[in-house]
Amino acid sequence: MTANDDRFLARSVELALRGSELGEGGPFGAVIVHAGKIIGEAWNRVVASRDPTAHAEIMAIRAACAAVDNFHLPDSTLYASSEPCPMCLAAAYWARIGRIVFANSRAEAAAIGFCDDELYRELNRHSAARSIAMVYRPLPDALLPLQRWAGNPDRTPY
Repeated sequence: MTANDDRFLARSVELALRGSELGEGGPFGAVIVHAGKIIGEAWNRVVASRDPTAHAEIMAIRAACAAVDNFHLPDSTLYASSEPCPMCLAAAYWARIGRIVFANSRAEAAAIGFCDDELYRELNRHSAARSIAMVYRPLPDALLPLQRWAGNPDRTPY
């Protein structure tokens, strides 16, 4: 941990306060930093946008990717006011973020009603045992899009 970590983490907490005071969503903020510079920041906007994916981390990742014109954020740090939920953690992995620093644990968030542990448990279950019914039903040509993409020499892997 460095003094910069504290500064950027404090900014994520400021954003969490601002967003929740505006009533735009839950009390969460996020900042993405690359080479010592903020390249994306946001607060939770789930309520205001009526979008369940509008978590602070997701919104900050979107802003950072737009700022650097790339869908990967290597060597970047995500500062989050609270431990990222499974969706936000997965997005950080997809974005190739190198490091996550957070101020509040998921247990602290659960104490006020945000129970990410339920989602973490659900993801560890076999697909047939999840609370959302998941049905594997392969179609005769279902592999065609995958095969064509894999065979396209001009594809952009991610």
